[in-house]
Amino acid sequence: MIVVGIDPGKRGGVAILSERKVKLINTPEEPIGMADIIGSVTNSAYIEHEDLFVYIENVHAFPTDTRSSAFKFGMNYGMWWGILASYKITPVKVHPRNWMKEYTPLPKEKLPRKRELKERGQRMYPDVKVTLITSDALLIARYGLITEKEKENERDIKSENTSFD
Repeated sequence: MIVVGIDPGKRGGVAILSERKVKLINTPEEPIGMADIIGSVTNSAYIEHEDLFVYIENVHAFPTDTRSSAFKFGMNYGMWWGILASYKITPVKVHPRNWMKEYTPLPKEKLPRKRELKERGQRMYPDVKVTLITSDALLIARYGLITEKEKENERDIKSENTSFD
């Protein structure tokens, strides 16, 4: 199983998790770089016969954002959706409240919360350099991995209970 976590902000990141490896990437400046990431992970999943899941943070611009920053955020979010659609991938939208629940308690203020999430990600994956830019994507991907494993276990239990011996 390969899970991609996307923090869609302009200064966001992408995390690719599997049982064997972790890869963290700052969001590329251009859509072609974003497409290269998704193309590469799609090819890896195909070659390795792995299921691929993409979890994208379901966020929006804030009323306090300037028009230009809100527009840039929306552009980035839309580019991710377009690229994923071009690969016929329907991502799972996950609200920050849901994925952050896995890591509570957290400070309410943004910068201390971001630092705490970065530190937790670094402790979970000590062999990878986790940054403030990539930490949310990493923890979104981890949330997705946990969620997909739980779904897999539920399917296994259901199939055991419905099999006729």
